[in-house]
Amino acid sequence: MCASIVKWERKNTERFTEMSLLTRRSALAGITSSMAFGAKANSKVSFGIIGTGERGRVVGSMMARDPRGRLMAICDVFPDRLDLARTQVPGADEVKSFGDYRELLVQHSLDAVLIATPVFLHPEHFAAAVKAGKHVYCEKPAGADVAGVKRLLRAAEAASPAQSLAFGFQQRFSPEYIAAEQMIRSGAAGDLTQMSSFWMWGGNAFAAPPKTNRYAPQERRLRYWNVYRETSGDIIVEQDCHGVDVMNWFAGAHPVSASGAGGRKVRTFGDISDWFEITYEYAGGVRGMLHASQLPPAPFADVKEQFFGTKRVIETTRTYFAWMDAGKRDWHRTESKREITIDAVEAFFSSIVEKKPLNMTKSSAESTLTSILGRMAAETGRVVTWEEMLKAG
Repeated sequence: MCASIVKWERKNTERFTEMSLLTRRSALAGITSSMAFGAKANSKVSFGIIGTGERGRVVGSMMARDPRGRLMAICDVFPDRLDLARTQVPGADEVKSFGDYRELLVQHSLDAVLIATPVFLHPEHFAAAVKAGKHVYCEKPAGADVAGVKRLLRAAEAASPAQSLAFGFQQRFSPEYIAAEQMIRSGAAGDLTQMSSFWMWGGNAFAAPPKTNRYAPQERRLRYWNVYRETSGDIIVEQDCHGVDVMNWFAGAHPVSASGAGGRKVRTFGDISDWFEITYEYAGGVRGMLHASQLPPAPFADVKEQFFGTKRVIETTRTYFAWMDAGKRDWHRTESKREITIDAVEAFFSSIVEKKPLNMTKSSAESTLTSILGRMAAETGRVVTWEEMLKAG
């Protein structure tokens, strides 16, 4: 974290600094079955939202609409974001609000939290929530750099087995993605030979810089964290990690190395890139190609994955999945029934209510690190191995 951000955060009551809510001993001792899974069997899961920016309001609304969830608190350092939550998230106008996430986490009435804060703060907020004994649904990715992801992994190691630790890699809960993955796993597609992920998102790179003069430089950097590499990890980490996660999932492992390129062509605000072309090498000779760009004109968008097997080609998206068998010309297509984030939210609540803890930490960390691996390959212009990447933080 840069010195300017640290200075600004300390000035604002140290809202985003590390805390010690509980000692390791008291944290684990305090996580009883009633605390981890609610006061009563089959009772609603009480939850709070940490970070009421756009994603926090979207996912928080889905959680509030789930019949098994009960919104009890919201938190953000910016009062205007809290005001938006009160008008957009069902029931948010009737619950407690906080400007300091530590105050929210000490609320004993909360079973779970949604963490939807800037990416570089995910490791800190995740660690604090785990230590407080809460179930956690943390937005992707797991961190903005290697050191942050390692910190998150250490925090997860200290969690109780009764805690559910979910992340916003929602493709893993989509019935259509699951069916496609089973085609690979069962051998129906034959031997997997190549994978591709396309994240072509039009208009973002050409967007005019927002009018931010009313904010001090440090606050501006925090409000617009997504356009700074230090706070977002760059687009390959913050955005493209979804497609990278799917490739890791379908390959059954993280890659062993990466090569490629990336850069900044037209963007005028912040310091992130606007395109990447990365080739990931997986064990067994399988390659995964990431094609990512925010350069197309709006409203063009092409976000999908393709998997090539010796018997079948598979295409996955958030709205459908399709396949074509070898020797055939016809595609078989299945439409998604709804927004797949709802599937992820339902799985999170089910894991708590049914007392079947969900732990996505390892795969989520590996997908985040895979994105960082690709970024490092683009930065250096050479092949970067997994081991070399891990030594970077």
